[in-house]
Amino acid sequence: MKKVKIELVYKTAKGVEVAFDSDELVVKDAILIANDLQKTGRVKKMNFTDERGTDWTLKQLEKYITEIKEEPHHIKVYFDGGYDLKNKTAGLGCAIYYEQNERKYRLRKNALVEGLESNNEAEYAALHLGLKELEMLDVHHLPVTFVGDSLVVIHQLNGEWPCYEEELTTWIERIEEKIGALGITPTYEAISRKQNREADQLATQALNGVEITSEKEVN
Repeated sequence: MKKVKIELVYKTAKGVEVAFDSDELVVKDAILIANDLQKTGRVKKMNFTDERGTDWTLKQLEKYITEIKEEPHHIKVYFDGGYDLKNKTAGLGCAIYYEQNERKYRLRKNALVEGLESNNEAEYAALHLGLKELEMLDVHHLPVTFVGDSLVVIHQLNGEWPCYEEELTTWIERIEEKIGALGITPTYEAISRKQNREADQLATQALNGVEITSEKEVN
């Protein structure tokens, strides 16, 4: 869910004014605190700023919370890529977890592709596959967490490691372009291969010629 900072001007009973900025809060908590502060009758000015620097009013945030219930949110994308050096093919897998209308869902998708040159390329392609699925879900202007076991992908997308390979730079540019077009605020999280076994299995199934496309409600 989107996070915002509260910026406000508070006026005491004796007319002394002071400006405050809050820490980042998830929208529902920010709305709760804002409404509580307004009950004091001493808030002279209040504004909210999200992670992208966009300003919001309290009414706009309340409308956003109402609308988001009907759209996918609380999104996590698990991705993994596998590469068959002998056949020069790559298996891509992604598992997307999200909430919609106060229910939880899981979408699984894999793909077998040709034309890639390494396992690192396959990892990037798997993340890009997840982005295309998010686009199909009409996900836009929301925070999304991308989770994978490729330290190369995670650290390069976080800007922590440099990228010298031209083919990987191309994937980074492609991914950042798609993220920008969707208005997504990305977070990248590294996990172990064991923790990423669902996406890993999807990638392996793709390499074995087993195509998976499924979506179901989960607990």
